[in-house]
Amino acid sequence: MTETALPRRRRLRHALALPNLLTYGRLLAVPVVAALLQSPNVHWMRWAALAVFTVAAVTDFFDGYLARIWKQQSPLGQMLDPIADKLLVATTLLMLAANQTLDSWALWAAIIILCREILVSGLREYLAERAVLPVSALAKWKTTSQLLALGFLIVGPAGETVLPGSLRIGWTLLWVAAALTLYTGIDYLMAGWPHIGEDDD
Repeated sequence: MTETALPRRRRLRHALALPNLLTYGRLLAVPVVAALLQSPNVHWMRWAALAVFTVAAVTDFFDGYLARIWKQQSPLGQMLDPIADKLLVATTLLMLAANQTLDSWALWAAIIILCREILVSGLREYLAERAVLPVSALAKWKTTSQLLALGFLIVGPAGETVLPGSLRIGWTLLWVAAALTLYTGIDYLMAGWPHIGEDDD
């Protein structure tokens, strides 16, 4: 076997490791959830969207956990994992706004979440070689509250037959998520601010 074939095989093995496969699955779930939310008045599609979203959200925990305990962390996984998270959340918020599950003041919570995610992603990219912005414990609570809120809102009116007031719970949790999102965004900005402008000359 040639020396170039060995690294290529190793890269392929890393790319097809289970943690990365879970991340690929989360990426594939994004258009499925979006398609199911295009018919907001069909209740079974709401429940199907919730099922796909829930499975995708669970993989968000397991891909990182398995990568750490199996020592299968890779640059590819570290890049794709946050991208998959943000695509899932952003696409779901946009579809919920499009089908009017989110309207009025709830839209502002969605705007806060989307703006923060884009700004922090840009900040991380800008500071990639200058400073490390570690994920805080509060940021994990932010993610959890986002996923819970979206779960209630995805099922929407269909959930009212099972749990009356579920939509109100979803809207409330979305504002909790927006508050945590804003706070952690400011926290990241303060941590990165001293490094902004370094080595620009």
